[in-house]
Amino acid sequence: MVPQRDDIQVGIFGGSGFYELLDDAREVAVETPYGAPSAPVVVGEIGGRPVGFLPRHGLRHELPPHKINYRANLWAMKHLGATDVVLPCAAGSLQKAVAPGSFVIADQVVDRTSGRIDTFFDGPITTHVGFAEPYDDEMRKTAIASARALGIDVHERGTIVVIQGPRFSTKAESKWFASQGWEVINMTQYPEVILARELEMAALNISLITDYDTGLEDDPDVEPVSHTAVIETFTANNAKLRDLLFDLVPALPLSAERPALSALRGAR
Repeated sequence: MVPQRDDIQVGIFGGSGFYELLDDAREVAVETPYGAPSAPVVVGEIGGRPVGFLPRHGLRHELPPHKINYRANLWAMKHLGATDVVLPCAAGSLQKAVAPGSFVIADQVVDRTSGRIDTFFDGPITTHVGFAEPYDDEMRKTAIASARALGIDVHERGTIVVIQGPRFSTKAESKWFASQGWEVINMTQYPEVILARELEMAALNISLITDYDTGLEDDPDVEPVSHTAVIETFTANNAKLRDLLFDLVPALPLSAERPALSALRGAR
């Protein structure tokens, strides 16, 4: 068990601007066995519930996806007491029905990264953690209900394929991903979500769809992507995400018997 020194319940990864809306926000620098996290954790409250915010890309977005110290980031949240983590991310759509401006509450993930450290368990005790259902069902249901109540266009399930980055996909790669039926493409969900599981934290993804991926550009019904349109959609989605978080976080039941919270039971 990771030692804890604070009392947050929910950890949230996202942009550095979110913490400005927290009550009684304060920075907490966490030293971890895996090096420095992307930034200090900003601890505060949402609706009376203690939370921690951490910008995964750093305070100035200086860390590309393949250079993020994912282990340090997740360990810091666990160290501060989080049982649940919310992992929002900007993402591209692989399916025409998943339009820019909508949200996807993912239920599955596919790893197409390479070379990232994706486990806390390098021995000497061999540990195999179950990962059939990467995202917590209770958190997902709560997020969907909150999104519906706020009038957000939300897809209740979806598969995220996570690519290495920092480059984007070729058209051939994008079309291959789409042909598998996967809905969302992103660069950061893996290994965040498996590291949360290894620390026995429940995880929720909220994918903010900013554009159609390159494999859909040949579809005559899909408008070509422009930088301006992506920025406009990203800004609008960030505002919707803030609203969603402030409705969602206080409503989380945080049930004690969820599978992720005992993921190491029988894993060794």
